[in-house]
Amino acid sequence: MPTFAYLIEPPFNYRDADETVTGCDVELARTILGMVGARDLEMVENEFAQLLPGLAEGRWRMTTGLFATDERRQIAAFSRPIWALPDGLLVQKDNLRRLTGYRSVAETDGTILAVIRNQLQHRSAAELGVPDDRILVFETYADAARAVADGRAHAYASVARAHGGFLERHPGTQLTVVAVGADEKQPAFGSFAFARSDDDFRRAVDGALLVYLGSREHRRMMKTFGFSDAEVDLIAG
Repeated sequence: MPTFAYLIEPPFNYRDADETVTGCDVELARTILGMVGARDLEMVENEFAQLLPGLAEGRWRMTTGLFATDERRQIAAFSRPIWALPDGLLVQKDNLRRLTGYRSVAETDGTILAVIRNQLQHRSAAELGVPDDRILVFETYADAARAVADGRAHAYASVARAHGGFLERHPGTQLTVVAVGADEKQPAFGSFAFARSDDDFRRAVDGALLVYLGSREHRRMMKTFGFSDAEVDLIAG
């Protein structure tokens, strides 16, 4: 039985009203693993920082989608891309500081940015000029979003789609999303991750992805989680 590690980050992975684990990454994994003959899937909820170490240690065989950076490829292998996403800032609805992206955070004195430990957005913030002493590091999405809601941080950098999923599930919150423009940072591709020694399994998953991504069934599934056909086109075929 393959073990799939995920973190709570709607619409990629979350628990619905009856505590069933779902999300676009979860449902894609279930479909693809069924195609390669693995009908049962054990789901393991974790923090982001544990996803890749857990692969190396054999605690699970596959993770939710991650950005496949050169650094991460030193310790894990990755499937073909399963989504391509721009970053976004979660901010208060009034956005009094008029934040538009990483550079505006860096240029606005006293602005505090929340990030998740080891996520790519932490590196992007540093590269685009946000000082270390104005970055708050958290372990989970919920903790970082809470920091913006209660004023400990002025913005939380993640992928815009994750922020959108969070707001859909929390419609009463006084937060909104500011998209980071492509002129500041291009959308990045995410992939399932595997142990580097598990190459046969990764190849089987890749073969199934090649068939499924962009299909009518895939597009229908992704639409239920808020993805457009144009977004699917970025990784199809």
